[in-house]
Amino acid sequence: MRVLGVDPGLTRCGVGVVDGLPGRQLAMLGVGVVRTPPGDELGPRLLAVERGLEEWLDRYSPELVAVERVFAQHNVRTVMGTAQASAVAVLCATRRGIPVTLHTPSEVKAAVTGSGRADKAQVTAMVTRILRLDAPPKPADAADALALAICHIWRGGTTNRLTAAIRAHQSGTWHTPSTEDPPEQQASAPRAAYGRVPGRPRSSSRP
Repeated sequence: MRVLGVDPGLTRCGVGVVDGLPGRQLAMLGVGVVRTPPGDELGPRLLAVERGLEEWLDRYSPELVAVERVFAQHNVRTVMGTAQASAVAVLCATRRGIPVTLHTPSEVKAAVTGSGRADKAQVTAMVTRILRLDAPPKPADAADALALAICHIWRGGTTNRLTAAIRAHQSGTWHTPSTEDPPEQQASAPRAAYGRVPGRPRSSSRP
């Protein structure tokens, strides 16, 4: 699973690509920042963000894109710019048919550090450790982008597989294993397909 994480921003839009699966060692494929001059007009800045993100999409061809969900801030101007850059990221991915998922900052912090209240230094340290990097990614926007990608692989990847399994079951394409199936096929099927855990008696309803 290859995920492009995007930490949206007009002045600095962090981007990072991580490849891997839940429960396995993750690998960083690329990290950086798309920058725009603060003194430029809004239109050209958004266009520059779009072009920068398109280059990353072309270079790494991610299967999924994870974007930080915009949350309320005291500085209205800052949050507006973040929201606009976030919309550009969603647009670029959707135009290519790439699924996009939004993750809150606290969700990302909890996934990477174990605490939803971790500071940027803690997030950067854990990203460096998880990806086995020689040096911490800089600036913080770049580290946050990698954290977003890690969060989605660890959390979103599992959710996507569960959703696919539920849809397959509802559509009638889910295979219920039997004793005639090969042993490896029986072992790979989730317990839900059996209806109950083998060896455990069915619970009886009390009057």
